[in-house]
This record gives sequence, C-alpha cells and structure tokens, in this order.
Amino acid sequence: MPGPPRLFDRGLHRLRLERAASRYADFLKRRAAGDLVERLEAIRRTFPLAVDLGARRGAFGEALARSDAAAKVGLLVETDLAAPMLAGRGGARVVADEERLPFAEARLDLVVSSLALHWVNDLVGALIQIRRCLRPDGLFLGAILGGATLAELRGVLTDAEIELRGGAGPRVSPFADVRDAGALLQRAGFALPVVDIDRVSVRYDHALALIGDLRAMGEASALAEGAGRPLTRAIAARAAELYGDRHAGADGRIVATFEIIVLTGWSPHESQQLPLRPGAARVRLADALGARERRAGDQDGSS
Repeated sequence: MPGPPRLFDRGLHRLRLERAASRYADFLKRRAAGDLVERLEAIRRTFPLAVDLGARRGAFGEALARSDAAAKVGLLVETDLAAPMLAGRGGARVVADEERLPFAEARLDLVVSSLALHWVNDLVGALIQIRRCLRPDGLFLGAILGGATLAELRGVLTDAEIELRGGAGPRVSPFADVRDAGALLQRAGFALPVVDIDRVSVRYDHALALIGDLRAMGEASALAEGAGRPLTRAIAARAAELYGDRHAGADGRIVATFEIIVLTGWSPHESQQLPLRPGAARVRLADALGARERRAGDQDGSS
C-alpha cells in the first residue's frame, strides 16, 4: 500500500533546526509549554516516566521545574530531531525522529509535545506511535499549529509571487484544522479526547522581522514541493509591502496570527469512564434542567 503523501522534507527541516539552535526564538514554544504544564497541574496522577517530543531548547522542562506539577513527574526524557537543540543541557536526552519513535510499547506514562508534531508527514501515524508507547491509562498532551497560523503571510507571499513570477506555489506549511483535531485523536485510538485553541497575535515592525523570527524558530518552510524554488529578495520585499498595506495597525506595525491547537488524550484502559448507550439515561434532560419541554414545532405558549 502507498504511504502517506510526502508534504515535508524532513532532512531540510532538521537542517533548519540545526541552524536555529544557537539563536533559537522560543516565545511561542514557552507559551505552549506553559499551557501544557498548567493542564498537568490539574491532573491528580503521577507519571514516573515521561517524554518530551521535540523538546528544542527545553521550554517544557523549564516550565515544569517551576511548577507544582514537577513532583508528579519522575524522569523526563527530552528528544529532538536536531542534536544541537539538545546540546549543553543535563538530564536524559535522545536524538529522535517524531516519525519513528525509538521507545518500546507500553513503557511511558506521559508523552508531551509542544509545537513539533505539525512537521510530521503522517500525523495520525505519529499519534498512533505515541499511543502505543504509552502504558494503559497513560496521558498524551500536545500542542500543534492550526490552520489559521500565518494566514496573513500566506496571502501576501502568494500574491507577491503571482505578481512577479506569474504563478505561485505553497510557501507556508499546511496546518491541521481544529475541526479535525479531535477526530485525529480518535483515529489514533486515544480515549477521552479533548481539543482546545489558543490564538496568539504577535506584532512586528515589518514582515521581514517576522520572517527572521520564523527562521530563528526553525519554522522556515520545509515543504517538499517548494524546495527547488527559493524565496527571492524581490518576492520577500514585495510581500513585505503588501503585508504593510493590508495588515498594519495605526502605529504602522503588522500583526501575525498563530493558532495553537492543544490536544489531550489517554491511552485506553478499562477503568476509564465510557459514554452511556443511547437511551440509557435515567433522568430526562428537561427535568434535570428544571425546564418546560416542548415538542418540535411548538410555539411559545402552546400546549
């Protein structure tokens, strides 16, 4: 059977991360990691063995160390696709590809991943691997970039390239749609899936500063289709002009949107609460709410 479509050049993505390691811009990573730690604080469980997939420069581990949730986590193993991201820090670290996890089945109690899994070619396949690595009733907490991310940049780059080249290809990675996120967890076999959204607006002096930040995050495009079409200075300059015309505020600064989708799922276990069968309820909803029940089509005041 054919495999999933190859959207991303993983070798190019690794190179982007290696280049960004010494100047890594981690403000989005820290926000997402802090959110995952807050969720962990609310869970009354301990996790003797945990893994942070795509740890980069350790934002989750640092947020965890400052949190009351630190007492719940035993050993935290940090992984990253790029070895330089893990350099210079203590603790357990493993260079690993999120598409091919090196962990044995049913060995982990907790897997977290903040802003790394949106670069895998088969997200459902990666989630299935994560679920298989978890012990029964193990927890997955993840954050990925959603479809509204960089919508402004995507639009101006497309229009600039059409204007200067007479045609355009993809320049910004496709991101998961929040409406599909819960279904992805279910397809991967997770129980009790929960999906939330955090939308972040970041202001920049100009579009070139945004592009510089993306490179410093290791988030510059690694699309397999666009690898042979470099972003020229002329296209970047025209895109910056269009960005300012369309998305600048009264102070002249532009806005970039980042949509962070937060995923929560549990490895199935017999002790977990299951939904009731249709028709199994013992109390009518109207009685529970203290409301008057009307048949469909009835008007207010009708019997």
